[in-house]
Amino acid sequence: MTSAEHEIVVPPEVRTLAERVFHQLQDAIVRGELAPGSKITEPGLSKAYGISRGPLREAMRRLEAHRLIERVPHVGARVVKLSMKELMELFDVREALESMAARIAAEHMTASEIAGLREVLAVHEKQADLASGEAYYQREGDLDFHYRIVLGSHNRMLMALLCDDLYYLVRMYRTQFSASGARPQKAFVEHHRIVDAIEAGDAELAELLMRRHVSASRENVMARYAASLEGRDEPDVVIGADLGS
Repeated sequence: MTSAEHEIVVPPEVRTLAERVFHQLQDAIVRGELAPGSKITEPGLSKAYGISRGPLREAMRRLEAHRLIERVPHVGARVVKLSMKELMELFDVREALESMAARIAAEHMTASEIAGLREVLAVHEKQADLASGEAYYQREGDLDFHYRIVLGSHNRMLMALLCDDLYYLVRMYRTQFSASGARPQKAFVEHHRIVDAIEAGDAELAELLMRRHVSASRENVMARYAASLEGRDEPDVVIGADLGS
């Protein structure tokens, strides 16, 4: 019997199920419904989502690849939980790379891509959470302002790092810890100023504005993360939105 005959072909409907479960679990982790550091088991998830182990294992492999879960020796799988130092390092990298992406985007984004950015902000402006000042939730991918900026850089290395490798981990902490005071409206205004600089082709200004924007988000996240750790072992996760991101 050849090696090809030994190959297991996963039926399309199973892949579809695994995809659905992956997105459900990803959303639960990003929103904090599965809290950072919490242990997760295949039997528990299988029962909760009513699926067999095969699709679940495929979904968990994808979550691990996206750095949202990790395997710990003698413990098993758990939702990733960054220390304060690790979180600071993550946002330092984000500030450096996203400001670079904004600078390059100002040099390479097309008129249609910039118009697309404006459309994304128009969608955000209609959100009830932003209007009330409670939140500024950005859905992933094409409806995420920062994601679109990185795509607009047309730099494949930056896209690999910021849209794949680090994206979901950054998004998790943005979503859970960035809500604070007037930050939602301020972040929205900052987004418009960044687009203005990109549209004007002012690469230096776009880079500066993005650096300041991410720095403000980092300070916000750090303060809330530190407050959530006071007197407790686990963060007091707030299921909310990408505020000030």
